[in-house]
Order: sequence, then structure tokens, then C-alpha cells
Amino acid sequence: MARDGWKRLVVPGMWSRRRIVGETVLALVLALSATMGVLDNGPAATVAVALGAAAMSLLRRVFPASVLVLAGALAGVLVGFWALLTVAGWSAGPRIKAPRWALAAFTVSYLLYAALTVSQGASVLSVGPTLLFSTLTFLAMTVVPGLAARYRTQRRTLMHALHEHNAQLLREREIIASHARLRERQRIAQDMHDSLGHQLALIAVHTGALEVDRKLTDRQREAVGVLRDASVAAMHELREAVGILRDGTHAQEHESETAPAARGVAGIDGLVEASRGAGADVELRRAGEERSPAPAADHAAYRIVQEALTNALKHAPGAPIVVELRYEPDSLVVEVANGPVPEAADGGRRVVVSGGQGLTGLQERARLVGGMVHAGPAAGGGFRVAGVLPYGSAERAGSVAQVTTFVEATNDFRGQSEGARPGDGGAVIDWSGPPEKQKELDLAMGSKKKGIAIGCGAALVIIVGLGALAVWGIAKLWDESDKAMIEPSVYKSVKVGDTETAVRGKLPDGESFLTDGLRDKGPAKPKGADCLVLLSTEIPDNLDDEPLFRFCFRDGKLIEKQSYTVKS
Repeated sequence: MARDGWKRLVVPGMWSRRRIVGETVLALVLALSATMGVLDNGPAATVAVALGAAAMSLLRRVFPASVLVLAGALAGVLVGFWALLTVAGWSAGPRIKAPRWALAAFTVSYLLYAALTVSQGASVLSVGPTLLFSTLTFLAMTVVPGLAARYRTQRRTLMHALHEHNAQLLREREIIASHARLRERQRIAQDMHDSLGHQLALIAVHTGALEVDRKLTDRQREAVGVLRDASVAAMHELREAVGILRDGTHAQEHESETAPAARGVAGIDGLVEASRGAGADVELRRAGEERSPAPAADHAAYRIVQEALTNALKHAPGAPIVVELRYEPDSLVVEVANGPVPEAADGGRRVVVSGGQGLTGLQERARLVGGMVHAGPAAGGGFRVAGVLPYGSAERAGSVAQVTTFVEATNDFRGQSEGARPGDGGAVIDWSGPPEKQKELDLAMGSKKKGIAIGCGAALVIIVGLGALAVWGIAKLWDESDKAMIEPSVYKSVKVGDTETAVRGKLPDGESFLTDGLRDKGPAKPKGADCLVLLSTEIPDNLDDEPLFRFCFRDGKLIEKQSYTVKS
């Protein structure tokens, strides 16, 4: 605590000129204030007190507890240090971090101040009123500023942490929006590669078969060649567009559970028929008891067959292809294998376009549903693509989607807005923020709660203490007034010459702090007389006047009674 304050004090550049000027002016003001009451003690004592007050003012940020305790002790002896005690309380409140140490520092300061004040004022006033006055003054001039400064600092810390946390959330929202755009580009690229690539491959195969048909005329063969070149160029452009849309990302779009049946296992028959229509020798086999896989696995099976057929038609035209669906007890096995590539019938004119992304996408799709994909040369020649897709992959896919995909449409907060489209809320946001920011916020919130608890507790203690002191003070004042005041009618009922015993029986004893210092005021006392001075209950016209009654006794009799006023 002190080390941090010392760094703030001595490190160059930490203080602005405005603060330096302000601290200097404050130190001078407190130094001048501290010299009150010591000017009569000589210039040496005055200078020493001023320098001490200025030094304490400058060091209160570095050593808040020490300056608070020392200021409390000096304020009990020298009234000029009261201003410094108030400033020390304001500085110590927020700078003593631990509540127990802050309470200890203020308590020690109060005890020193109260003890020294009582010892200094015991000759004039009684201990009770002096202690009451010193307690109320310390609470009002030291404790209240300390609590106010502590609350102010904690509130500023909390607001700063909340602003930082909000800025971090906004940055995360921007990152999430950017990721959502990239994921959408990835999804478009994947669909273009899987769907358009397959269709263009079929067009290329069809046009290649027509181009070598001997029944075509030269003009027709030339037109078919142009169509084939156009389809190959379109495939090149598609590959470039897919590369641009992917934009270096590796994220894969998780399949929707509402994918149409035409893109599931039920749509594989259509893929086979389309390939047969292109002149390919494709055989479809099924084995085992058919079961319905999860929607994501169902769509993955369709994509595996589509990609494998596309590659077989591009890279092995004319080779026989076998598509097999095996329903195992725990998983669906999808296998596409083609035989060896026959001699090219087009004289080596075949052009193959490949982006090298199809098999990678299939492996990622299978992994996301808990399965796997294998691709490689077949034992008897040709190529083989096989995928194993578990039936119960819906739970796994759902758990992955909860972590890495979009928010469910029913849970999307944007659905509350009329113009918002549900389901595009972006990735799930961790509202706690990064650990260091969350720690700072927790500390600020904890400090705020502790500060509120301490403030409420201190306020309760102050209120209860002030109430108790007020009740005690009123009772004490009432008792003291009974000892020092009489009615004017009592004064008139007493006659000069009455016995001292009879007169004193009608009067209070006058032993009260209210009458201290009043015996020496007023007319001169009769020689050899013992006088009793009492206050009057009558309220004077001039509040500066104090009406008094004096009774003087000698030789056991009342020899004189007087009524007069003195300046209070």
C-alpha cells in the first residue's frame, strides 16, 4: 500500500502540473492553519509546526494511516491541526484498502485525539461534555469525509471496470459477427463445391461422351467440344470462387437437422441415376436392416456418395463404380469404389479440374457427427472412399453445436426485435469476459459490496452512537441545570437575614460546569463572605447577557443577595 503511494509520489511524469500546484497550495494552507494557537510561542515553534503540517500533507498519500494517527494526536493538543486531520481522513478512507486496517487507523486516531482533548480541557469543563464534543467533532470532521472518499473511489473503480467489461463485450461481438460472416462464406463455398461441382462434372462427362460419338457430324462434334470447354472453364471458375469464399478458413458448417430428405440417404438413388444417365456404370448395393440415422449423419452420407461419384466421373471416366450402403448394428457404412481407369477414348484430351478440398470437407463432416472417412487406392486397382457414420450422432452433434455453432433460434436474443431474423445470433457469448477482466470486475464488485457494508455499518454505529450521546447529553444537561439554575420567584422568596441553612435548603448546590468561571464576574463580594452564584431560568432580551443570582453568607446568615447580568 505504502509502496504504491510512494511510486505515485516520486515517479516522474505521474503527476500533472495541476496536481503539483494543488498539492503545494494545500500544504501551504494547512501549514498556516496549523500555526493557529502557537504564534505566541515564538518564531521557532511556529516554523516547526508549519513545516510539520506541510510535510504531513505531502506524505498523506504515501502513509495514510500514519498521517491520520499523527494528525489525530496533534489535533488533540493544537486546534490548528483540525484542518489537517480532516484532509488526512479524506485521504486515508480510500487508500487503506483492508477494511479492518482502516477501522483500526481511525479508531487509534480517535482515541489519541479524545484522550489528549480531555486532558487539555479537564481544567475548564468536565470529562463528559468534553468527550461528547470531541466524539461528535471527530465523527463529523474525520470519519464522514473518510467514508465519503472511500465510497467515491470504490464507485469510480467499479464504473471503470464496468466500462472495460462493456468494451470487451463489444469487441467480442464484433469478432463473433466476423466469424459468422466467415462461416457463411464457408457454407456457401461448401455447397457450391458439393452441388455445382457435381453437376458440372456430369456435364463434362456427358459432353465428353457425345464428343467421341461417331454418329455426330463434325459441326455437332465441334459444338459439343465448345460445350465441354465451357463446362471445364466453369469448373475452373467455380474452384477459384470457392477458394475466395473459403478465405483461408478451416471451419465447417454443421449440418442442419432440418436438411431435406433429397440430400440424405434417400437422395443417393438420385445421384446414382444421374451418374448412369451420364454413361457411367454405377451399381448400388444395400445390406443389413435399414435404419434412419441422425439428420447430420444422413446428410453426411449423401455428401460422401456425391463427392466420391464426382471424383470417379472426373478422374476415372468409363470405370465401373460400386456404391454400397451397409447398415451395421452401431453405424452406417457408406462405400464408393471404382475400378481401374480404362484407356482414354478421347485421345488424351481429357482435362481434370480439382481443388483438392472435397475429401478434406468429407473428413470434417464425418468427424463432427462422431464418424470417420477413409479414402485411398483399392486392392484390385482403382480408388475407394468409405465412411463410417454412427446412428446416435445427434447428441454429439448437438453438444458440439452448443459450443461452436450458432445459437438456437428459440434462444436467440435477437428474436425479441421485430426486424431481426432468429437463428443468426452468432456464437454463444461468454458474458464473463476474459479471466483478467472478470477478475478485475469481481474485485471491483467485491470492493463495492464491502464498501457498502462498511459504510452502512459505520453509519449505523454513528447514528446509534450519536443517539446515545444525545440522550446522555440531554440528561446530563438537565441534571446540570438543576444544580445551577433557579426560578426568579425563588430568589424573591429569600430574605436577607435568613439563616444560611434555611436559604441553602431552597437553593441548589451550584456545583455545575455551567457556573464555572461565573463567581469572579459581577460586583465585588462582601469581605469574608461565602457567595453562591446561580443562573436564572428567565430568558433575557439580549442573548449575549446572562442573568445571575448571587447569595452571600457570613456567620451562618444571608447577608446579601443580588441580581445582575454578565456577558456570556
